[in-house]
Amino acid sequence: MTRGAPLAPGTLYVVSTPIGNLGDLTERAREVLSTVDVLACEDTRRTGRLLDLVGIEAPRLVALHLHNEAERTEALVDRLRDGATVALVSDAGTPLVSDPGAHLVARAVQAEIPVVAVPGASALLAALVVSGLGTDRWRFEGFLPRKGLERRARLDDIARAPHPSVVFESPHRVRTTLADLAEICGAERSVVVARELTKLYEQVLRSTLADAAERVAAGGEPRGEHVLVVDGARPERAEQLGPPDASLRRLVDAGLSRRDAVTAVVLLLGVPRQQAYRASLQLDRD
Repeated sequence: MTRGAPLAPGTLYVVSTPIGNLGDLTERAREVLSTVDVLACEDTRRTGRLLDLVGIEAPRLVALHLHNEAERTEALVDRLRDGATVALVSDAGTPLVSDPGAHLVARAVQAEIPVVAVPGASALLAALVVSGLGTDRWRFEGFLPRKGLERRARLDDIARAPHPSVVFESPHRVRTTLADLAEICGAERSVVVARELTKLYEQVLRSTLADAAERVAAGGEPRGEHVLVVDGARPERAEQLGPPDASLRRLVDAGLSRRDAVTAVVLLLGVPRQQAYRASLQLDRD
């Protein structure tokens, strides 16, 4: 174990910050944030408030978000090449997990700039470890597409998965997503719905998809981002879902054109195009 090592010039530090409880800011993260030359963050005002709350004098803050990441990345890489130390944070939790920053890290690696992780809070892992649904093998889905064939195919993919799937969802769409999951995965599939993790009013609901959808719908306007941990398909359920060509049938029955259904299966379920096309021809014979 090491402690108190000085920051290395020309290094990019990927720093996790609290997701709600300020006590989760690690000593190492505090040291890095108070020492770096530049701090790249999604929202300078939000990160500035965090630094103020934990008593850290803010370094130079640079906004790095989805709309300017490509442009700002080159400027940050130039600073790193000149020997500056740069920290990357998200609004909360671990950067790059459904947050901006991947382009900067990839560019730094390409430029042979050292990239160092400063681990800490993560809503993904916090929800997973309290879910009780198993952590040996699992999959992270992030935020699902809002609509269309991509959303339907991703939901179908979750329904097939033999291991738990972790989904992020906004308060405005969590009701719809739970209802869709109940329809596609089955009403009795187990789910854990976590919100306000590490905060004063933390809530962890363990139930079935149908029950969770009803309770969230009846509970007033949801607040805060939600983490859904959907249990994997049991062997008998996976058998009910059928082979990949069943996905084509469901997509077509949902109103998609055959061409769009084939594309969805190819791109999102990993089925070879020729196999998907042959399966689509089989639909006419069924």
